[in-house]
Amino acid sequence: QVKLVESGGGRVQAGGSLRLSCAASGGTFSRYNMGWFRHAPGNERSFVAGITTGRSTYYEDSAEGRFTISRDNVKNTVTLQMNNLKPEDTAVYFCAGPGLAGSTSAASFPYWGQGTQVTVSS
Repeated sequence: QVKLVESGGGRVQAGGSLRLSCAASGGTFSRYNMGWFRHAPGNERSFVAGITTGRSTYYEDSAEGRFTISRDNVKNTVTLQMNNLKPEDTAVYFCAGPGLAGSTSAASFPYWGQGTQVTVSS
């Protein structure tokens, strides 16, 4: 059983930054491909960023260049650094894993955290 716990959400003005962290327990974290997703009101849950066991990273188009996903296999954490935030980034952000390498589909990630709220004001 994999447990994921997110932290680091909050409220920030447009142009600001936030750093989300996800702590994983259960199993061997270094073998997990991990992802971040978000769910905004009125929208479906959508992919934001992913990182493979080999530390390859990939992003949703609007996150590319502004967000950075990274992992620490000693601390068993995956982090999402979000810069130049925009009001449209407002959502509940979820950590998910272990998924298929390179996948952007929520269906391929069986375990999810409880989510952390990110609110960006204009």
